[in-house]
Amino acid sequence: MGAMTTTIEGIQGEVAPGFEPVREAFAANFERHHDIGAAVCVYHRGRPVVDLWAGTADPATDRPWTRDTLQLVYSATKGATATAAHLLAQRGELDLDAPVAEYWPEFAAHGKERVPVRQLLSHRAGLPALDRPVPLADALAWHPMAAALAAQRPAWTPGTAHGYHGRTYGWLVGEVIRRVSGRTPGRYFADEIAGPLGLDFFIGLPEGERDRVSRMAYRQPTVDFSTVPPEAIPEEYRAAVAALLDPDSLSNRAFAITDPPEIDFNSPEVQAAEIPASNGICTARALARMYAALVGEVDGIRLLTPETVAAATREQSCGQDRVVMLPMRFASGYMLPTDQAPLTGPRAFGHPGRGGSLGFADPAHDLAFGYVMNHIIEDPTDTRAASLVEAVARSLAG
Repeated sequence: MGAMTTTIEGIQGEVAPGFEPVREAFAANFERHHDIGAAVCVYHRGRPVVDLWAGTADPATDRPWTRDTLQLVYSATKGATATAAHLLAQRGELDLDAPVAEYWPEFAAHGKERVPVRQLLSHRAGLPALDRPVPLADALAWHPMAAALAAQRPAWTPGTAHGYHGRTYGWLVGEVIRRVSGRTPGRYFADEIAGPLGLDFFIGLPEGERDRVSRMAYRQPTVDFSTVPPEAIPEEYRAAVAALLDPDSLSNRAFAITDPPEIDFNSPEVQAAEIPASNGICTARALARMYAALVGEVDGIRLLTPETVAAATREQSCGQDRVVMLPMRFASGYMLPTDQAPLTGPRAFGHPGRGGSLGFADPAHDLAFGYVMNHIIEDPTDTRAASLVEAVARSLAG
């Protein structure tokens, strides 16, 4: 790495000259922004320039976070699932503009016969929720959830709007991957992406890796919106708050597709299942290394060609999101920068995860970034990932 080793403030790892602001921001996350255990990694021009970790992997036992601690990253998993789909497309096995039903015939029910695969990736298919949530055991078994989504009537005419498919995305895109490749999405990712790149990244955790996984702690939002007068809420957030407070809103139903709706992502059963929207488990190093291999060579391996990346990151959805009720931007499976989350430039692409995790790449800088942590902070004031990204941007600017 040509880097300096650091243990300042209990932080371990390496930072290349010029990237010291990232170390400072990482330390500040523990000192002022409530990180418990976390890691951050940055690749630049195909090589790691930041690889840091610190804190506690299990608050209940004080198990320390080590170089190889694994972390569940919630929706940052969506970027890995999208990458698998684009790899199949690059190899000519999947046409993203072909109807989903061409690969998954049962999906044609209720007028969905012409919905293209790309609309699954870009959150335009109208399937963020189920009219009848399935038992959790069925969701973990895969096939019942795929069948329920195939039989579901869209919440809007596909292609006419976008709405974040927070939970259903993984089964929708994953079932297409399974039908095309003959392998589950987790198996395909392991064989074709994680294996060749040597990634500690799993969609469906093997039993032998369980002891390396950190345990998540949750901090609830500091504001109870049910007690806040509507006129006190900034106008741009009023629709989102109103949807949050309505138990029957599409916003709430999109995250209640199992019965019971709450899923314990710390449980071994949930971590062992394949939930390609939200239960990927990895190191920050693996997250950054995967994105680095999307925009350049990493130890002689490049996953996607520049042409594939350009097509994959072309904007597909922009504006008010029907589920989140806030402005969002999506490419085909990746999120794109917004004024609220500018990343390191307008060409950057990637995906955040619930509570703070983030992975992205920026082809303009040949840069990739991964941040994982076990303190899940459900609060719009959380700035941990943003402060690290801003420090990366300052380091690039010199």
